[in-house]
Amino acid sequence: MYLDKSIKELHELLKKGEVTSAELIKESLAKSHEVEEKYNAFVTILDDAKASIITDDLLSGIPFGVKDNFSTKDVLSTGSSNTLNNYVPFYTATVVQKLFDKGAVMVNKTALDEFGMGGTGTTCHTGPVLNPWNRKRMCAGSSAGSACAVASGVYPYALGSDTGDSIRKPAAYCGIVGYKPTYGMLSRYGLFPFASSLDHVGVLTRSVLDAAIVVDAMKGQDKHDMTSWDSRHINLEQALTKDIKGKKLFYIKELVEIENYPKASPELKEHLANFHKTLEIVRGLGIEVEGVNIAKDLLNSIPAVYVILSCAEATSNMSNLTGIIFGPRGTSSKVTDMMMEHRTKGFSPLIKRRFVIGSYILQKENQERYFKNAQRVRRLIVDEMKKLFNIYDGLILPVSSGPAKSFEQNDDVIDENTNVLEEHLQIGNFGGFPSITIPNGFIDNLPVGINITGNCYDDENVLNIAYALESKMNYKGQIAREVEE
Repeated sequence: MYLDKSIKELHELLKKGEVTSAELIKESLAKSHEVEEKYNAFVTILDDAKASIITDDLLSGIPFGVKDNFSTKDVLSTGSSNTLNNYVPFYTATVVQKLFDKGAVMVNKTALDEFGMGGTGTTCHTGPVLNPWNRKRMCAGSSAGSACAVASGVYPYALGSDTGDSIRKPAAYCGIVGYKPTYGMLSRYGLFPFASSLDHVGVLTRSVLDAAIVVDAMKGQDKHDMTSWDSRHINLEQALTKDIKGKKLFYIKELVEIENYPKASPELKEHLANFHKTLEIVRGLGIEVEGVNIAKDLLNSIPAVYVILSCAEATSNMSNLTGIIFGPRGTSSKVTDMMMEHRTKGFSPLIKRRFVIGSYILQKENQERYFKNAQRVRRLIVDEMKKLFNIYDGLILPVSSGPAKSFEQNDDVIDENTNVLEEHLQIGNFGGFPSITIPNGFIDNLPVGINITGNCYDDENVLNIAYALESKMNYKGQIAREVEE
């Protein structure tokens, strides 16, 4: 077994000739089929994947996975939706092509909540993705397949997308690293759009160093994506020095003090206690950590703002999914009936609900009350965070209210007791802030994560803090070990 190793370890083995790219691909494909049978993590497995030449590029010859909402030329790209169950693009997403140019080898396309619109990994058109630590639990979403595959040792990294927490929460639930860079550092050209002002490209790995290596290989301005920017001055790998003394982090008191949760479960109590223990490790690194207060009304608005903006943008972005240009066509002879049949039969109930919400929000008589007000509140949240980032190097918080939820808990009922704690990672998307999740121990034999979010363009600082913290814990590089409840 080789693919439980880091990118640099694999590169050294390849350069020395102790293993070949063909052998790594063969191992990855075998593991892909094993993981697919157990956990249903993939849409497509590329059994004809070919080895590449080993060069000085760290990623050359090493297999990786791609979330199935990235366009890949001549390879099925469904977005995990029946509306695109036969769609084969004629071009490749920029970030994927950059990895190909480095000699990396794509071996599969990973399953996701339909078009990235979900947080459970249960709405993939190929069926729910199961958690490799416990098959009765979710991986979260939408990058469920990518998280499951990396945690299972299929390869050292996979691509994901993050519109609300879709890389960072699956990473926490699967005991790995999930990194969403500053908005625009990675091109979104070729990523199926969900909510364009919130969508980020990112990566799932088993270490902060591997995350830095992969994003360094993909970053850069792209003429096809006018939201991308010139990041040539940023070198994430070189920034990982562990020189973090004098840095300052803050946490939001309202989210992590147990007295704010009168209905706290034993799991939540343990999770918050674990978070405060980790803060002591952070302080031991020479980092100053302080709690701050943020108005509860502002915090409580986060989930609603996200739903309003994401549903409105999704409704607009996906109006092209008619079954006429691409995807399986309806059988009616009338164009309008053909479109109606395609969308009615093709989309899952969750997606249809979101489109109904988005259409309602965008109606002329509702825009001021819902859409524009949500935009204003988003600005208030971002402005509040930027004020804090002028004082602190980053925000540190636990990811969600505990470990992976069981499938029985997937009833779409909002728990007012922990709603904001579950959804606070959306702040990173509201402001386009760099944000990384790393493993932070276990509760009931299931992994939990901790998140660090910083100011825009301060990715080097954010990753270096995460790298230093990771070095003081024992969870780097871990492979999922399935346990029974």
